[in-house]
Formats: sequence, structure tokens, C-alpha cells
Amino acid sequence: MLADLMKKSNYIIVYSGAGMSTESGLPDFRSAKTGLWENEDPAQVASTEAMNKDVERFFEFYRKRVLGVKDCQPHIGHELLAKWEREGIIQGIITQNVDGFHSVAGSENVMELHGTLQKVHCQTCGREYENTRYEEQAYYCECGGKLRPSVVLFGEMLPEETFMKATRESEQADLFIVLGSSLIVTPANQFPLIAKETGAKLVIINLEPTLFDGYADLVINDRKIGEVLEEADQQL
Repeated sequence: MLADLMKKSNYIIVYSGAGMSTESGLPDFRSAKTGLWENEDPAQVASTEAMNKDVERFFEFYRKRVLGVKDCQPHIGHELLAKWEREGIIQGIITQNVDGFHSVAGSENVMELHGTLQKVHCQTCGREYENTRYEEQAYYCECGGKLRPSVVLFGEMLPEETFMKATRESEQADLFIVLGSSLIVTPANQFPLIAKETGAKLVIINLEPTLFDGYADLVINDRKIGEVLEEADQQL
């Protein structure tokens, strides 16, 4: 069914959430016992306030996250999306994830709504560095400014240019595929609805049901994303 919808479509946009990353071994944010926020209050540690007032705790939290990303790799699902983009089957990926795995796997038109842990930059002068600076606990720029991960912190707006591009791509899609998102986080969860309202077919692939399943033309629960995409690839 997924492959059939893909064959009939000319402009496919993919939207990925935490479920895409958990198949690579990364924890999500809200799961009991294993979620990143189970033991940490995000407003206390992953915020602009923490960076300004409790910087050592901020550095240590994000160092753990950078090391966690280094310990994992893109999975077959990421690789298939990159392959499909090269083949012209899909046109772009909107992602809530900050692991950077879509880009690592080779996807190019990736709209990272919440930024990426693959880079850090100076809060003062804006200079970019590899995330190895956090591995090495080298947290300061040559100008003396604090190096921060290139992600959206609590207390910050989503990047306007990326958000507007994601809106345009959603409006242009004739098939919109959601992979591993609970579709709870606003305003990012509006993109599937934007696509649907402008005429796209909507597919939601998530382990658990979402509040948007009623809008979807195809819902797949209780299956791994990589497995579903592999099956579709064999049928394309």
C-alpha cells in the first residue's frame, strides 16, 4: 500500500520524529525510565537560562548527548531515504530530530526544525566548529565566547528560514509521509495538516497511534520504520 501511494506521487515529503532515532539506539524524550527528560527537567538544563546561569551543567548535559550521537549510526531507514532522494523518488525531509543522521546518511534536502548536534557554534561571534569540541570538553571559542550545540534551546524560536521552507515543501507535496512522530509538539505538528489541506495523501508510520491518525490515508502501527521502508523499497 505504501509503495502504491509512492508510485502514484510526484512530490513526496517525509517528516521524521523521535521514533526514527530510537531505531538507531538513541533515547527519545518522554518514554518512562529511558526518556531523556525522565531524569532532567528540560527547562532547567536545555535552555537559554541554563546556558547563561548554570553553564557547567549545560555543557555536561549536551556533552552526554553529543557522545550519545557518536555511539549510534543511521539505520537502514535513513539510508533508504537518502537513496530515494538520489533516485528522485522523494523530494525532501522535514525532521524534528537533532542527531543529524539524515544528513550523515546522505540526504541533502533536510529541514532540521530543531537544529543539529553534529555542529556547535559560538554564542558570541557565531563561528562554527565540529562537535568534537564537546567531546574534548573544549567549550569556548577563540574569541572567548561559549560554544553551544547548534540546536534550538528551550526559550528560543524555531529557525524562521527552515520553518518557512518546510511550510512551502508541505504545500507542494502530493504525498506526505510521517515517520516516528507522536505529532504532539507544536508548531511542527502542523506540517502534515498543511500537506493534507493542500491536497496531499497522508501516511503515518508510528509504533503507537497519534491524534492525527483520523486524517491519514494510511496508518501503520506496531512496526519498525526501517522494516516498513525496506518492504516498500522492494516493491518500488
